[in-house]
Amino acid sequence: MYTFAGRVRYSETDSDEKLTLPAITDYFQDCGTFQSEELGLGVKYLQQSKTAWVLASWQIVVEEYPRLCDEIVIGTFPYGFKGFMGYRNYIMRFADGRRAAYANAIWTLIHMDTLKPATPTQEMLEKYKLEEKLEMEYAPRRIAGSGKGSPSETFAVRREHLDSNRHVNNAQYVRMAAQYLPEEAYVRQMRAEYKKQAHLGNVIEPCILQENDTYVISLCNEQKEPYAVVEFECCKNDVK
Repeated sequence: MYTFAGRVRYSETDSDEKLTLPAITDYFQDCGTFQSEELGLGVKYLQQSKTAWVLASWQIVVEEYPRLCDEIVIGTFPYGFKGFMGYRNYIMRFADGRRAAYANAIWTLIHMDTLKPATPTQEMLEKYKLEEKLEMEYAPRRIAGSGKGSPSETFAVRREHLDSNRHVNNAQYVRMAAQYLPEEAYVRQMRAEYKKQAHLGNVIEPCILQENDTYVISLCNEQKEPYAVVEFECCKNDVK
């Protein structure tokens, strides 16, 4: 497992001084990026091969939200390739070894010129050492209620939402969707399904669907087609 250590910053916390869910998403994404860069398979490698790993789905489970100044260790490892798909687990622990959060992600390798699936290179297959998948309850990739719900006010994609691929970064969709949760809700599991790429200036129309303590936020284009669908399973009190 590839790991790096961190400390919860004030800028990453909410009004209760706890690490936010989008910040957890950022830590997991950064951990995978750090590993790829150290293996020589990072941003420049992908740019030269005109390919990109695009996230197809997230499943993040939170057992306990770290607090301000907590020391944490973030880890990740790939556990499988299938055609143009890559499968990866993530885990966040406290300094004493307790598990804070863990995740599963499914990635798609695409050609940037054609936006069609690409086959991982032999170098990728050799350098990404596979490990046994994490023991967890794996949720389906597809999210029920996609594109449904009550529409909310539209907004446009801004520069701050983009990453080096010039489209909205996957973690930014989580940030956008989380704005529609009630303040008292604590997220114990988040799932995200990514369907289309949104670019600078594209208009996003959120559609909010609630059933008990589960919220499905579809971030749609002007034709009501989702760019991304984010599901939050919440509880009234903190998960820990």
